[in-house]
Amino acid sequence: MKNAFLVVVSLVSIFFISCKKDAKCPYSDTSVVAPASEVDSIKRYLIAQNITTAVQHPSGIFYVIGAPGTGSATPEVCSDLTVQYQGYLFSGAHFDGTTGSDQARFTLGQTIEGWKKGLPVIKAGGNVTLYIPPSLGYGGNNLSNGGVVIIPANSYLRFTVSLIAVQ
Repeated sequence: MKNAFLVVVSLVSIFFISCKKDAKCPYSDTSVVAPASEVDSIKRYLIAQNITTAVQHPSGIFYVIGAPGTGSATPEVCSDLTVQYQGYLFSGAHFDGTTGSDQARFTLGQTIEGWKKGLPVIKAGGNVTLYIPPSLGYGGNNLSNGGVVIIPANSYLRFTVSLIAVQ
């Protein structure tokens, strides 16, 4: 009886382990596009900042590639990424980022739409500056930490991102 129990436990364990390996990615790419008014606001910001090399993505974000990277994998929504980054409001206020040699790790699908659209333009070893409209950022929601608003609703965001690794 004891041996039969061990066999059943072993088979159930193998079943769950194999299911985990075959688990599908819960994230999918979206076709969300920023409204023209937000795209126009970013264009005006870029002109005011004398940024002439920004490229407009079909989604409505803009980006400037500092280095394209040399890795073999292009990030996809289900890719696990390691990055160093800094996040700013268009006012110049810094709201988040890694410090020193610290790195952040996450699945691309867990991030805001602007990152999902912008990070696939580089490979591991590359870096990019993303200019993200509110509809591809945090939208009409305040982002708070401990009751303090870190990113006000409808904020335009600028991120500098170095893509360390793509898995």
